[in-house]
Amino acid sequence: MKISENWLRTWVNPAIDSEILANQLTMLGLEVDDMHTAAKPFTGVVVGEVLTVEQHPDADRLKVTTVNIGTGEALQIVCGAPNVCVGMKAPVATVGAVLPGDFKIKKGKLRGIESQGMLCGASEIDLEDKIDGLLELPSDAPVGMDIRQYLQLDDHVIDLSITPNRGDCFSIRGVAREVAVINQLQMTVPAVTEVAASIADEKTVHVSASGCPRYLGRVIKNVNTKALTPEWMSQALARSGIRQHSILVDITNYILMELGQPLHAFDAAKVQGAVQVRLAQANEKLVLLNEQEVQLSDDVMVIADDEKVLAMAGIMGGLSSAVSDSTTEIFLESAFFAPLDIAGRARRYGLHTDASQRYERGVDFELPLIAMHRASELIQQLAGGEFGPITVAENPSLLPQRTAILLKLEQVEQLLGYAVEATFVADALTRLGCVVSAVTAAEWSVIPPSHRYDLTIYQDLIEEVARIHGYDNIQIRLPVIDVKLANYADQYELPQLRQTLVTLGYQEAISFSFADEKLELQLNPAVQPLKLANPISSDLAVMRSTLLSSLIPCVQHNLNRQQSRVRLFELGLRFDYQGAHSIHDLKQIPTLAIIAVGSQRAESWHAKAQPMDFFDLKGEVEAILTAGRVGVEYTRSTRVWLHPGQSAEILQHGKSIGYLGRLHPSLEDALDLGTTWVAELDQSAVLQTYVSSFTELSRFPSVRRDIALLISDKINVSEIQQLIEKTGGEFLSSTWLFDVYTGQGVEHGKRSLAFAMLWQHPTRTLEDAEIKSGMDHIIQVLEDTYQATLRAS
Repeated sequence: MKISENWLRTWVNPAIDSEILANQLTMLGLEVDDMHTAAKPFTGVVVGEVLTVEQHPDADRLKVTTVNIGTGEALQIVCGAPNVCVGMKAPVATVGAVLPGDFKIKKGKLRGIESQGMLCGASEIDLEDKIDGLLELPSDAPVGMDIRQYLQLDDHVIDLSITPNRGDCFSIRGVAREVAVINQLQMTVPAVTEVAASIADEKTVHVSASGCPRYLGRVIKNVNTKALTPEWMSQALARSGIRQHSILVDITNYILMELGQPLHAFDAAKVQGAVQVRLAQANEKLVLLNEQEVQLSDDVMVIADDEKVLAMAGIMGGLSSAVSDSTTEIFLESAFFAPLDIAGRARRYGLHTDASQRYERGVDFELPLIAMHRASELIQQLAGGEFGPITVAENPSLLPQRTAILLKLEQVEQLLGYAVEATFVADALTRLGCVVSAVTAAEWSVIPPSHRYDLTIYQDLIEEVARIHGYDNIQIRLPVIDVKLANYADQYELPQLRQTLVTLGYQEAISFSFADEKLELQLNPAVQPLKLANPISSDLAVMRSTLLSSLIPCVQHNLNRQQSRVRLFELGLRFDYQGAHSIHDLKQIPTLAIIAVGSQRAESWHAKAQPMDFFDLKGEVEAILTAGRVGVEYTRSTRVWLHPGQSAEILQHGKSIGYLGRLHPSLEDALDLGTTWVAELDQSAVLQTYVSSFTELSRFPSVRRDIALLISDKINVSEIQQLIEKTGGEFLSSTWLFDVYTGQGVEHGKRSLAFAMLWQHPTRTLEDAEIKSGMDHIIQVLEDTYQATLRAS
């Protein structure tokens, strides 16, 4: 939001310069993004009065003028502006003046006629051109006065970045209130004279929408909509970044910036019957002031008459009821709309208006009547008119309730970490507009003002105390920590997990918990993602059911920028809404996801770039699980987004804790990814607590035996290996697969699997008979269970 420093100082004028004022605003939480003068630097331009205008003898488009600049001697200036005329006052750049862009004015000749300066248009002194020609100054402009002083061009435009919780600061009044508090000053509030009703005309108002607890309206007849906007108002609006329109629009915009209350004027002749504040009906349409036609949803609040919709409440008016130059009678609206009933509606239709920006954050519900009186006063002064009575339709029970908050001095000191005087706490909150009642000497009952929606709990009040006391006054003190040693339990923790993944060559990605609904359905057509009521963008519209819907766009982004090898991991939440009946049934599951595209190792001189395969991925997943001492089993995965022959479900005690494998080729093609390897694991399973145990290393030799089995290729290797480990006896210390063969000599439907087995006794050397007995038992069980046979050498 942009504001004029001069305008702000008419409300509160601390004895500090502009730089200190900007620093104060930033430290108050109203960050100053930029501060600059109303016009770029220039010199030598004064107010001049045109005395004579004659046609240039040698140029049809040039005039020869004489101009009085208050020095006693008129200047002769050649001018080409079409609006130059006798008696007008305009800026004059004298000889030696330097205009913006380092343009220097020199004495010269134009088509043989001497010119002693230049008459200026608005753009030549860094203002907006409203007409084609000279900038016409008011008739009472003092001749010879420096134009920067006359037009207050050294006024600073302050650009504030206001956080969403401080909707009360979207106005001069709100910012001035903050400056007054920090400097312990009183605001100079403009006196408002109530305009009494002079006619009986009024519109009946019916409010059926609960989102409008208070609605004020007033009929004003015989308004001069062609009246000119005064310079002081145009100047204030221009420095707030608002373009000048007509007198009525300018007045409502001025009050919007001055008080923070949006107003809207309807052409009363175009309003048929009563004014209604209601929810839109299905398929109702409205052509807005910007000529955009919208089809309204049934949760959008509208202003309507007996025949049609007139406006989107709190967002934008309709074209059919807009005020024009021919308007003589208006219906002026000043209302309070509940923030939750406005939030998100404007964005849904691609709109962002000054009104919606304020209503979404919360407008003071006591402000509509003040703004109505202020608008009536300005309209009467600047555009005349006859005023009907103010119609008020309200439901006080639906207005926001300001409930008392109990605050204790010990809470302030505990949260801030330093002592604050009790008198300062009470005084600061009182100056902020709170009603403070002492319960005890160090305890208060605090009722927040109607404009502060963000003050709801005692911590909010303490934040205000710290803000007013000054963040730079917070004392530096080492914390006092009462250290108690907790019971120790070994656990694989997040920092270790991250380090393991980084060691494996992955980089961490941090993304939103929201995802693109289209990508979610591509990954799993059966998913029912939870849709957001107010998404920040169309491609972040649902809660993700898998972290892949966040990682895949990251991979695409990198591939599109010539990064052929991408390896990412993310630790975050995925959301399961399957079978849920309400938002409270939503499951939030902490998850680890990894994704890899490209070669297994980066290209180098000593090794060729080998494409990554299933076993590379499985090895990396096992490295993660091994670091956390997590024992798992594997089985074939049936997840629809995975390659059916290159994927596996990861089981712990028979329950799935995740999966690994390649994306389905059809998905790879649709997403233009190439071969992509992915895995997802439940964090709770990976980071489980374990109990450390120590087994003394055996000093006796181990014995290795190998067997080669012919067995059906339908049987999972993990099942065979588990059976060997189970039946090999207590001294079988480990077993592993070291060879797989299919082809010549092996019948169709079977394969040859070679397993190594290692026996070792902790206290003695094993005998051959013991090892042979164990081997025979393993072979017998394999024959009985899987019809396996020993393969001849």
